[in-house]
Amino acid sequence: MNWDNKDKDPWGGNNDAPDFDELVKKFSSILGGKKSSNGSGGSGKGSGFNISPSRISMYALFAFSIIYGSQCIYQLDASERAVILRFGKFFVEQEEGLNFRLAGIDERYIENVSLTRRYTQTNSMLTKDENIVDVTVSAQYRIANLKDFVLNVKDPEGSLRNAIESALRHVVGDNTLDQTLTVERENIAIEVQERLQSYLDIYQTGLLVQQVNIEKTDPPAAVKNAFDDVVAAREDKERLQNEAERYALTIVPEARGQAQARIRGAEAYKEEVVAKAEGEVDRFNKLLAEYKKAPEVTRDRLYLDALQSVLSNSTKVMVDVEGGNNLLYLPLDKIMEENKKKGDDDE
Repeated sequence: MNWDNKDKDPWGGNNDAPDFDELVKKFSSILGGKKSSNGSGGSGKGSGFNISPSRISMYALFAFSIIYGSQCIYQLDASERAVILRFGKFFVEQEEGLNFRLAGIDERYIENVSLTRRYTQTNSMLTKDENIVDVTVSAQYRIANLKDFVLNVKDPEGSLRNAIESALRHVVGDNTLDQTLTVERENIAIEVQERLQSYLDIYQTGLLVQQVNIEKTDPPAAVKNAFDDVVAAREDKERLQNEAERYALTIVPEARGQAQARIRGAEAYKEEVVAKAEGEVDRFNKLLAEYKKAPEVTRDRLYLDALQSVLSNSTKVMVDVEGGNNLLYLPLDKIMEENKKKGDDDE
């Protein structure tokens, strides 16, 4: 296919694109270059440009400033802090946000000061009663003073490890094997934390101990079976003590109730006896007054009342036979028992 108009593009528009030589001339004039012509060539015309050394230095300096500035400006997160050393000496401690340093001159140390770190170690310790126990201790800590953490100690976390071991040996050495393995573990952890923090403060490590835990305490493997037997015996002792306490809680109130009932019964009996005695005394005084009025009659009446009282409570009857020396004995108790047995047999 042939085009009818060579000055138009295939889409029907005018070909108004700028000449490439014109673009080169404009660009070289901006950069301060000079035109140059060359007689060789088919067209007899050539173009080019040269940049002055001063202008190149300026551009290079500008580019270097941009690159260097990007290295000097940095940003810290909310949990981060930075310590800047200038010529090897402490210069400033920077907080979150955009910050500036002299790249290549200042040394920068960035740490997360809100991060809780954890360290765990296991050591064999000598107890107060000269026994060996394996203790596993863990410490949770964070950076409280970044300046001290960076400048005062070469290896703060290494110092922490050594301080934990030293504090643990000191505290375990003040306790017996039984205390270390059982009841005193919580107190040992508290004492180790206090002593560990004091060591770190003396070293000025900038670390803050948040918590110390005694994860595990075990006797040496050679005596572990024997110690397990001791632990089992201690558990049986506690179980029996608890059962005894429960039994005491049930039996003691019951015994106290019975004691109170007996005390009240005794008091009632006391009142009854006293009242009866007072009544007997009153009756005797009245009989004494009557006796003084008629001694013989009163004496005979007292005698008959006494015989009636005695004989009414007896199951045996003695009968005096008139004109003889023999007494007739009537075993009323035996007769009553036989009558009762006959009645039971009939039923």
